[in-house]
Amino acid sequence: MNKDQVKGKAKEIGGKIQEEAGKLVGSSEQQAKGLNKQAEGKVQKGYGDAKETVKDIAKGNRN
Repeated sequence: MNKDQVKGKAKEIGGKIQEEAGKLVGSSEQQAKGLNKQAEGKVQKGYGDAKETVKDIAKGNRN
């Protein structure tokens, strides 16, 4: 696991919390910000996943 995977997952979780908090208080702005943060997190995690795959292939550890 690399830092992009960890940071991406953390952003996803933080975004979900922000989205849910926005729902609770009725703030569509906070919901939108939460959804945006989740999307950023998914992209960053995907980048980290790709880096791990490349690293595994380079080591010859294909699954």
